[in-house]
Amino acid sequence: MGSGKSTVGRLVAERAGAPFRDLDRLIEQARGMGIAELWEAEGEPDFRRLEAALLPEVLQPGAVASLGGGAPLALENWRLIEELATSVFLDVPFKLLWERIGTNTRRPLIRGRRPDEVEALLESRRPLYGRATFTVDAGRDAEAIADEVLRLWSK
Repeated sequence: MGSGKSTVGRLVAERAGAPFRDLDRLIEQARGMGIAELWEAEGEPDFRRLEAALLPEVLQPGAVASLGGGAPLALENWRLIEELATSVFLDVPFKLLWERIGTNTRRPLIRGRRPDEVEALLESRRPLYGRATFTVDAGRDAEAIADEVLRLWSK
């Protein structure tokens, strides 16, 4: 959440001449509503089921994909990511992350939560995110992050 996945993903795809796939946008298209509305209407469990069902569509060979922060939490999703993709954890210091997302009331996971609660959520997910193929410091300019991700992806 707020790490720059979509922005960086688009830049990497553009520079690589690769298709860009955003799992959240695919979910929105499938349901005809935004993530926040979907979350409220159907709840997190249904959202996660749809996310898992659509995950293979974004993990196509040669494509750059942006996954929501909860996508790798399900073991089957993580296995698929490991099997089909080079994964990159865009690691952002929490203070900067909160500056980016703290006032965004459209993000269902942070709506009504205090900063320390959101930080605890991130920290609980960090060990799983740390299993990514690569970890990149994402507390800087999106252009520089995209350059680094592209270099790593090309290895």
